[in-house]
Parts: sequence; structure tokens; C-alpha cells
Amino acid sequence: MTRENTGAVTQGINHLGLTVPDLVSAAEFFQQVLGFQQVGEKPDYPAIFVSDGHTMITLWQAKTDSPVSFNRHENIGLHHVALAVADEATLDDLNRRLQACGDVSVEFAPEPLGEAPYRHMMCLIPGGIRVEFIAPAG
Repeated sequence: MTRENTGAVTQGINHLGLTVPDLVSAAEFFQQVLGFQQVGEKPDYPAIFVSDGHTMITLWQAKTDSPVSFNRHENIGLHHVALAVADEATLDDLNRRLQACGDVSVEFAPEPLGEAPYRHMMCLIPGGIRVEFIAPAG
């Protein structure tokens, strides 16, 4: 999914910050379901930092628990986060694990990503944030 662009000033994402309605549940999802490690926290903020060794995600506790429904046609901001997985077998296994999670809603199971040589799936993780998982096909 990446193309070499020697003219770009940036070098990928350093970290991504997500505001969540339940900090503990979100951190547990990333750690227990996806295998991320907690790499820091700031209890007075409150925030928890998790990483898969490639990407760090900062999770911030929202001051309200009122869910906000994101509509990509009407709202400005983050539509979803897309995380890479190693291969199709890992994607299929992840789909099975996500289907078994009571607090995850799978939007669609692994399927081809248009004409690209990838497969992907989409879900809503605890707190309602959309996460896409993408793997090379074949």
C-alpha cells in the first residue's frame, strides 16, 4: 500500500490519538485482542499509550460517554483507522476473534479490496471507533 515518494517531507505516522468513551475497555481491546503492548500512560490526563511495535496509539478518556455517530458525508474528521496485518490467514483468524467479541461489531468480514491485491475487513471497536484491517491477498 505504500509507494516510494522521495519528495515527501514526512515519513509515516508517528502515533495516532483517539478519544474514547471508556479508556480501560479501549486499552484492553488493543492489548488483549490485537496484542498491542502498553508503552506508557498519563493517569492525570487520563491517557494510555499502546503500540504494536510499528504504530503507537494514544487513547484519551473522553469527558462524556455520549456516543457520537460519525457520518463520512457530513462530519469532518477521522473516518477510520486502517491497520496492516501480515497475511490472509492472520486476517481470517482476526475476523473469527472479532466476531466472538461481544463489544465489537464487524461491519463486513474479509473481502477483496476492490482491484487492489489486498483483502480487508471493517469493524467498530469498543467505544464505536471504526477500524479496518488490511492484508496482502494470496
